[in-house]
Parts: sequence; structure tokens; C-alpha cells
Amino acid sequence: MNAAEMRTKTESELNSELVELRREQFNMRMQRAVGQLGNPSRFNEIRKEIARIKTVLNEKARAAS
Repeated sequence: MNAAEMRTKTESELNSELVELRREQFNMRMQRAVGQLGNPSRFNEIRKEIARIKTVLNEKARAAS
């Protein structure tokens, strides 16, 4: 999902998506630790998605104040 699509969502939707991505990131870290990680390139995708969501949330917070 790109930043333009994220800007159309509400803050609660973005926060719930952020929690899901962080949970997925944690699970992937645990899989990597035990040697069962299937798709290591997904790490970068998740990290960038989290950054996009945080950026959009900051934009919304600044616009509200």
C-alpha cells in the first residue's frame, strides 16, 4: 500500500495496521532466530510499511494541531 492510499484511512485504521505489521515483524524475527524464515526480503517491506504509516500518522497529527 502506498502513502496516498494510507492518507485516506482514519487514524484508528492506521494504528491497527501498524500493530499488525509490528506483530508480523516480531514473528519473523523469532522465525529467523530458530532458522525457519521463509522470505527474508519481507523484512525490508515490513520496515518500510511501518515507516510510511508513521509518516502519515505524523502528518495527520500536525494537520490537527
